[in-house]
Amino acid sequence: MTPVLELRDASVVKNDRRILDSLTLTIAEGEHTAIIGPNGAGESALVSLLTHDDRPLLHEDGSPSVLVFGERRWNVFDLRAQLGIISADLHHRFVLGNNEGRVTGEAAVLSGFLATQGILRYGALTSEMRSRATEALTRMGVAHLAKRHLDEMSTGEARRVLLARALVTAPRALILDEPTTGLDMVARHDFTERVRQVARAGTTIILITHHIEEIVPEIQRIVLVSHGRIAAAGSKREMLTSDHVSAVFNAP
Repeated sequence: MTPVLELRDASVVKNDRRILDSLTLTIAEGEHTAIIGPNGAGESALVSLLTHDDRPLLHEDGSPSVLVFGERRWNVFDLRAQLGIISADLHHRFVLGNNEGRVTGEAAVLSGFLATQGILRYGALTSEMRSRATEALTRMGVAHLAKRHLDEMSTGEARRVLLARALVTAPRALILDEPTTGLDMVARHDFTERVRQVARAGTTIILITHHIEEIVPEIQRIVLVSHGRIAAAGSKREMLTSDHVSAVFNAP
């Protein structure tokens, strides 16, 4: 099976600073993985490599340092259909930063087909897309929110709508970048249970988090990141030890 992500000595530089420094990592399809590290460690920069929002430094011999689903180059819109993404930043852009006005739950999910943030080109929508959007909302337990605006929903409700959006294209992998930021205890539990269902259904989960308690049982591989480098990687039993986690977070 083609890996979701292959990094081969990949580096990213921003403002003359190395955000990622010579990373080598492979995440296989079906290999649910958590990437853990303190703020600024570089774990979110990995998401930007996956989505092609950031480009790595070129190797001198011209060989690729990043492959996503085995490909060096992607049309960004095609890639977004293969990768579902959830983040607190995406939530913020939908609720507070959308220049197109308020967005309903249904429109948010339909926008997943167009790789937009609630902006719909109605000529591009089909009855099949609308049917799949309804199914995705139902699957996440928020079908009753289809006509409600996201800014009228609780944070937990809106986050589940965005999870439906991420899944509406039947992506091969779901990227969760600090996905429970802003959720209360009950909403966090409900969201993580939905993620567990997605993992058990076969979609590869890649979780980026600072919080050990967010690592659901289906995730068995841990990648620890520190100062833009991979500090250690292995099974959950091997990595989630006092020694490893203390070293990465520089605290006992």
